[in-house]
Amino acid sequence: MTQTIKIGSRKSQLALVQSEWVQAELSQAHPDFTFPIETMSTQGDKILDVALAKIGDKGLFTKELEEAMLAGVIDFAVHSLKDLPTHLPQGLMLGAITKREDPSDALVLNAHHQGKTIADLPPGSVIGTSSLRRLAQLRHHFPELQFKDVRGNVNTRLAKLDSGDYDGLILAAAGLKRLGFADRIGQILPPEISLHAVGQGALGIECREGDETVLPLFQPIVDFATTQRCLAERSFLRELEGGCQVPIGVNSLVEGEQLTLKGMVASLDGKTLIKGEWQGHINEPEAIGMELARDLKARGAQEILDRIFAEFRQ
Repeated sequence: MTQTIKIGSRKSQLALVQSEWVQAELSQAHPDFTFPIETMSTQGDKILDVALAKIGDKGLFTKELEEAMLAGVIDFAVHSLKDLPTHLPQGLMLGAITKREDPSDALVLNAHHQGKTIADLPPGSVIGTSSLRRLAQLRHHFPELQFKDVRGNVNTRLAKLDSGDYDGLILAAAGLKRLGFADRIGQILPPEISLHAVGQGALGIECREGDETVLPLFQPIVDFATTQRCLAERSFLRELEGGCQVPIGVNSLVEGEQLTLKGMVASLDGKTLIKGEWQGHINEPEAIGMELARDLKARGAQEILDRIFAEFRQ
């Protein structure tokens, strides 16, 4: 007899593509199990007329899935790891991290700007992004551009771009590639311009703590190097107590047994941007993230964070 293990997923096209990839990999590795997908909408999917930072980000794209897991309706959930908070509800854990797609941010252009880089765009060009992290870094490097919030799934955003509402959009390269829109990428933004979100490009699988049936099933899709990089990034974010409301960016690299983490904290207006780098052994990712966060705090990041938290409490 086959055993059924239920996967939880958001209803968006990207979430389904990601969940179906996990479903296919696990089905191939474990032919004695079936993995049906249960879909649901989260708060972040329903509120599309308010900037993410203003809603707050305590489980914005995960809470409903987590409640379903704790109630036994689903057995695990597939998330874009960047959406998964660094503090999980009691009884749940991060069970697996998969091999990372390109974690970079990408520039997608309206047809009349094709062939240009972001530095080539004329002053006053309107760039769409819903991320404070991207916004702060781009304001820092390109103060002559205009920035406008954009929400909705990738297809909705591309339609707004193509209709002329924006001259360009900044989106995750990973999402564009997974949805078959790699040809829309006009420029991969280098880390010097835009450090990416914590966990961007990787999938995080959340499950019930100590679930002895489910946890062993993930082994074929776990990627060690990606896991260590993302644990360092998440530790950095946790130590800074950041989320959607704070412009925090990272970039990580594994070379042999050395893990290098770059990190950034910026003011909302992009005028102050503090960067740093920390290296350590690949088996000590959380210590690397913590040390980098403490280094940045000591060099002025704490003042930036205090200002931002005070602003959002008003």
